[in-house]
This record gives sequence, C-alpha cells and structure tokens, in this order.
Amino acid sequence: MTRNGIHHVTAIAGSAQRNVDFYTRTLGLRLVKKTVNFDDPGAYHLYYGDAAGSPGTILTFFPWENAAPGRAGAGELQETSFRIPLSAIGYWTERLINFGVERTTRFGETVLTFRDPDGMRLALVGLPGIEAEAAWDNGEIPLENALRGFYGVSLMLERTEATGAILSDVFGFAEVAREGDTTRYQAEGTAIGGIVDLRAVGGFLPARLGRGSVHHLAFRAADDAAEAEMVRKLAANHGLHTTEQKDRNYFRSVYFREPGHVLFEIATDIPGFDVDEPAQTLGEALKLPQFLEPHRAAIEAHLPELV
Repeated sequence: MTRNGIHHVTAIAGSAQRNVDFYTRTLGLRLVKKTVNFDDPGAYHLYYGDAAGSPGTILTFFPWENAAPGRAGAGELQETSFRIPLSAIGYWTERLINFGVERTTRFGETVLTFRDPDGMRLALVGLPGIEAEAAWDNGEIPLENALRGFYGVSLMLERTEATGAILSDVFGFAEVAREGDTTRYQAEGTAIGGIVDLRAVGGFLPARLGRGSVHHLAFRAADDAAEAEMVRKLAANHGLHTTEQKDRNYFRSVYFREPGHVLFEIATDIPGFDVDEPAQTLGEALKLPQFLEPHRAAIEAHLPELV
C-alpha cells in the first residue's frame, strides 16, 4: 500500500521544559513519546503529535540547553505549518499574540505565521470544512480550535528543480501551483502533511544549524519494501545514495542529503508509537531503546525533570 506525504519534522530546541510547555500547552499537541537521542543519550528526544502519534502529525525535538541560535538561509526547512479550521483563525490570533503572530494569505489561503520560544518558524493554515476531524483534547484548547496535523513545510533552496524532481519521482508529490518564487508540490490524496513548498532563494547565505532550526524532514514509507523501492529510485534515477537502515524503535529510517542540502529521511509507518507503551499513556514514561536500558539510571540522573 502506498502512503505519501510527510512523516515527521525534527528540530533543535533549547530548554526541554520550555519546549514541552509551548507545544503541549500553548499549541495543544500531545507528547506522544519521551525518549532520548539515540546518538546522544544525554539529551531528550521529544515527540509531539495527535492522540495516536499518527504519521503526518509528528513534530520532534532535540532539546540542547546550550545550543547556539541557528541562522536562516539557503539549504534549510524554513517553516513548518499545521492545519486548523478556518473558523479558528481569530482564536489563534489572540492566543499567539505574544509570539509575533502575523496574518497573511498564501495560495488563496489564510495563514498565521509566528515563532516558538526558540525562534523556530511556524504557521497555522485555516482550512474550511475540517471542524469535524478528530483532534487531541489537551483539556485547555477547545476541540473546535485544535490543530489537526501538518499542513506542510517550506524549504529555502538555492535552486529548486532537482529537489522537485525527487519529490515527484520518489515521494509521490506533483507540482500544483506557483506563487512568486515559491513552487508548491502536493501529495495526491494526502490531506495531512501533503504540502511541500520550494522557495528559490539564489544568492542567500547558507543556513546555519542551531537552536530554532529544523534538523531534518522525514517522508512516509508504508513499510520496509516501500522504503527500499524509494532508495532504489533515488540511486537509479537521481544518483543519490542513502545511509543504511536505522532502527528508531517506532519507525525504521534511511537518510540522505537532497540536492539543496536539506537532510531528508525516509521513515516507515510501522511499527508506530504504541509498540512499547499503551496508547492511553503515550509520552508519560521515559522510553529507551534496548541497547540503552543497562544505562537507564545514569541517563535518568543526567536528564532534567519534566513536568
């Protein structure tokens, strides 16, 4: 079965507690997994999403307390956007007033832009007719106003043609519109996480990774076979080679740099976030991969307590 679209977005934060407060309380997402960076177990890896942690809703963070701020520029994911009911625009304009919220129009849709406490660029896109979609109830934000998964992402690239070819050939997107220096690609039949905008910014300084920056963008693969076919197409049709597959417990991934230098990941939909804890209690306990369990006491002693 083919599933297209965005699987998750992973970014860099500063304070872990501030990150939790903003994304669970201010934006109303569910903390669906509390684990550590498998390559740097002295730091958390926090996953936010909908009630089930569905692909297309997952925003994750590496909170590094002393990370220097990133610098915007070419070769980065510039903005991550979420879907909200069009009727919720007023609610969110008021709620985000302290985060620099601004209202604009893109491709004929109403958009609110703002930044999180670390400077990460975010947006809410108002869409008609999605009020009845399921949403996570955080006990504070009225359900009729809650976020309903990713709308999409915007990449800033020196040139966009080669990246667009990969989106179309490998990931099931198609060019659907152009506006100014931005070309929009959409995954057919994918409502959640189905938009990638490529913005051509020739002449910009290259981006510098840091606090408030996106580390990588992950695309969906239904299973290992679908992922392997994407890897084959990347090599055969685009001359790009991925890493070996890495087991991230909740999905299995390969990584590569796309032609504009953004780090792309291909992540399987399986096995999902309830593989090591019940769906009812997602995100409540610190979960570690098996190879780190012998070091749990030391890891827990080093990590800051989250409330």
